[in-house]
Amino acid sequence: MLANSETRYGTVAVALHWLIALLIIGMLAFGTYLAFLPRDDASRFDLIQLHKSIGITVIVLAVLRLLWRLMSRVPLLPAHMPAWERFAAHASHFLLYALIIAIPLSGWAQASASPLGIPTIWFGIIEIPHLPGLQGFADQHAVEHQLHEIHEWLGYLMMGLLAIHVGAALKHHYWDRDDVLTRMLPASDK
Repeated sequence: MLANSETRYGTVAVALHWLIALLIIGMLAFGTYLAFLPRDDASRFDLIQLHKSIGITVIVLAVLRLLWRLMSRVPLLPAHMPAWERFAAHASHFLLYALIIAIPLSGWAQASASPLGIPTIWFGIIEIPHLPGLQGFADQHAVEHQLHEIHEWLGYLMMGLLAIHVGAALKHHYWDRDDVLTRMLPASDK
């Protein structure tokens, strides 16, 4: 079943959800590793290029996921869910989508603002142009630093929101015993 139904997400939504989830979790760990990597490490340049390539990939997948969600029905929430929990579910999903796009965009903006002008080469194949309007400032290092701080803090926010998201899914599965989690699992027969 490619499309979503009233009771579960289809193959396209499930595949995009888990692929993006794995990439984001990996990128959060990867970004943390890069933050502690010495500046003079010989592998730093290649690792940053890989980080940027995966980030661009996340943007593309996130846009595809958002378009799919806008074009597809969304499974109904369980009838027993109180209004506050429905609101929290919708708000957290909105924030997740916003962060999934904002984090790699802020990284792209940081790379674009760098006074070094190093291009982003997507997996060594295609040069990704810098975002316009982020060069020519009196203190270019300060602009890059501010964008780095934004990128980093958005990552921390994502870590917290992911913890809430996973906690809520587990709460629904083990406490409420409803199908909120299983309808997004690939192996589910519901």
